[in-house]
Amino acid sequence: MLESLLFVADEPLELGVLARSLGVSRAQTEEAVEGLARQCSDRGVRIQRDGDLVQLVTAPEAAPYVERFLGMDYQRLSRAALESLAVIAYRQPVTRSAIDAVRGVDSDQAVATLMARGLVQEVGRAGTVGRPVLLGTTVRFLEYFGLEKPDNLPPLSEPEEEDQGGEGVP
Repeated sequence: MLESLLFVADEPLELGVLARSLGVSRAQTEEAVEGLARQCSDRGVRIQRDGDLVQLVTAPEAAPYVERFLGMDYQRLSRAALESLAVIAYRQPVTRSAIDAVRGVDSDQAVATLMARGLVQEVGRAGTVGRPVLLGTTVRFLEYFGLEKPDNLPPLSEPEEEDQGGEGVP
C-alpha cells in the first residue's frame, strides 16, 4: 500500500502523513519505507528520502531514457553554480558569505540560479548579527543528482598536501 501511495503522489510525502493514511504507526511506516527502498534498489524506480520526506522517483540510470521519452532538454549548470552547490550540499546549512569565503568570489548570481531551479532553498536564519539566511539543498537537488538521500553524497577527498619545505599547512 505504501508503494501505491508514493506512486500517486506528485510531491514528497511526510512519514506522518503516510502513517495516518495507512493506519499504522510511524515506526511501522519507517520500516516499510526502508523495506521498499531495499526492494527497489535494482529496479527502475527508487525511494528517495530527505529527512521525513519520502518520494518514489526514477532510478538515475534510467534518466536518459525517460528524458528522451518525455522530450526533455536540461540546461547544464555553470561552473560557478556547481561550485556554489557543492559548498551548500556539503556544508549545509550555510550562509552566502560562507559560500563566498570558500569560493573566493561573489556567489550571489550562482545562488540565485540554484534557487530559481529549485536546487537550494532558505532553511533558516543564522543566530549571528544580521541574522543571515541559511541555505540548504532541496528534494529537487536529490532528484537532479540521482541521490536517494543527502547522506548518499560522495565523500569529500582530502586535498593533497604540497611539500612546503617542512612548513605544511594543517
